[in-house]
Amino acid sequence: MFKKYILLLFVIFLFSCTEDEIEGEKYKGPREIVMIDKGIYKVSYNEIYEQPNWIEYTVSNRSKNVDRGSKNFYLETGVKTSDNDDYYKNEWDKGHLAPAATFSDSEENLSKTFSFVNCAMQIDNLNRGEWAQLEQQVRDWSESQGNISVRIDLVFAQNHIIRSTGVHIPTGFWKNLTFSNGNQTCYYFPNTSTDKNWDKYQSNCN
Repeated sequence: MFKKYILLLFVIFLFSCTEDEIEGEKYKGPREIVMIDKGIYKVSYNEIYEQPNWIEYTVSNRSKNVDRGSKNFYLETGVKTSDNDDYYKNEWDKGHLAPAATFSDSEENLSKTFSFVNCAMQIDNLNRGEWAQLEQQVRDWSESQGNISVRIDLVFAQNHIIRSTGVHIPTGFWKNLTFSNGNQTCYYFPNTSTDKNWDKYQSNCN
C-alpha cells in the first residue's frame, strides 16, 4: 500500500512538471524583437515596449481604389502589442507608420495598415499635422521620382514615459527616405506638438 502511495505521488509530480513545461513553451515572456512581414511592410516589434522598433515599406504611387471608412485597429495573434486601452482619453493617437492612404489600392492592403503592429503612440498634433503632410509629400514625390523606400525608427530616451497600462511612449521618430536614384533624405520628429513646417525637421542621415 505504501509503495502504491509513493508511486501515485511520483506520477502526480511528473504530470505537474510536464504541464509546467508545456505552459513554459506557450509563453516565455515578452520579446524585444519580433519580426513580422505583412507583405506591404516589414516591422520589428518590441513586445516589452508594446511598440515597433522600426518599420520599412515602399511608396510606389498606388492608385486609390478604396476608402478607410470607419476601420478599427486589430490585434495580431501571437504578438503582445498596444491596444485600445493605451489610447483611451489621452493626447496620443494611434499613429499609422505605414500610412493607410499609401496603401488604399485594395481592401486587403488597406486593412493590413490597421494592425496594431503598425501603430505607434504618437502625439495627436504631430500625427494629424506635419507627419501626415510629409506622408502626402512622399506620395507626390513618388509620382515623378519613382519608388521611394521608407524606414521609420522609433526612439526611446532613457527617461521615456511608461503609461500605467504598460505601453512605452516613443521620444521621437526617425524617417529615412531612399529615392530610386539612391539619394537619401532623413527627418527627425520629436513626439511632441509640431511648431514648424515638416521640411524644417530634416536632419543629417548619419
